[in-house]
Amino acid sequence: MEESITRVTEKNAVVRDWSLRTQKVKGDSLKEGYTSDLPERVTLNARQNDLEDLTRIWKQWDSDTRSIFTEKYGDIAHLIAIDVNEQLIQAMVRFWDPAYQCFTFNQEDMTPTIEEYAALLRIDNVQLNKIYVKEPKPMTFKKKLMKLTGMTDTWAEKQIKKKNEVSCVPWFSLWELVQNHPDVSKRVDLFALAVYGLVVFPKVLGHIEVAVVDFFEKLWQRVNPVPTILAETFRSLNACRRKGEGRFIGCAQLLNVWIFSHFWKVERTPFHMISKTFAALEAHLEKDWPKDVTEKHWVSVFQNLRVEDITWRAPWIRPSVLLYKCGNQDWMPLLGLWGGVGYAPLLVQRQLNP
Repeated sequence: MEESITRVTEKNAVVRDWSLRTQKVKGDSLKEGYTSDLPERVTLNARQNDLEDLTRIWKQWDSDTRSIFTEKYGDIAHLIAIDVNEQLIQAMVRFWDPAYQCFTFNQEDMTPTIEEYAALLRIDNVQLNKIYVKEPKPMTFKKKLMKLTGMTDTWAEKQIKKKNEVSCVPWFSLWELVQNHPDVSKRVDLFALAVYGLVVFPKVLGHIEVAVVDFFEKLWQRVNPVPTILAETFRSLNACRRKGEGRFIGCAQLLNVWIFSHFWKVERTPFHMISKTFAALEAHLEKDWPKDVTEKHWVSVFQNLRVEDITWRAPWIRPSVLLYKCGNQDWMPLLGLWGGVGYAPLLVQRQLNP
């Protein structure tokens, strides 16, 4: 079963007026009398998978193979080269508000949006309004592995493992196929699966979970992966913030790039003058971002953040239709691999305004 987001295009002024009225009536997380019952400090585990194998394989590929990959899967390969600033992520989680799905830095609300993540990943070869929905009776994990790899029933049976009561396939089971499969398209697909399983949805370290394989198969039907990526990022932020601890299993690399993108103080270039081949993730890798900064320092930065400190619209963001509500609801549901979450991008609409 597949679902689509029904889009109704409104003029910018209509959307802005609707946003102002809605916030005035319903208030926000800083309205008078608001008190938070969330833990003041969060002990976050931001442990990541070892990505050396993926990095080595990507560097070994020739330009033609890389082009095939990028045309099919966008810029997700750049995620393997992004160093996650754990102190930054640790500090950010302390300012996350699960009720509104946004960060509240001092008096400024900010949140990653579908439009920003789509621009970062250069998701072009998808239907933007087509979302991932898990099939009620999916094909068995073994058959999915056989279809993805082109390998035998016996091979697939041997690769499936149980990790924390979850069916997975270890990365080392796919490693040789990614390097040596006689079918180049299979190599490309399996590499993309590894990026989604080890970087984007790293729930079980060193393994690719069955839910990721289910999701990945849907990508061949040109569903938009961004709402699902955001859903799991938000759900992980919510869980860690409410408990005051936990392992962050969203895509830390994208979250890291997103927050820095709003402090990207450069001369603004009109979007129509940016080459169609411009890759925001690649540009991020070329910049010298702060590294040896303590969590305490980042907390101080966020506590004292002012509106003028923020680049509200990242210079590379594309003009696009803003997905801002679902039917008569002033929010949108995001469906993840392991659950759903609400999304209210109008709180931070100025992140996308010209």
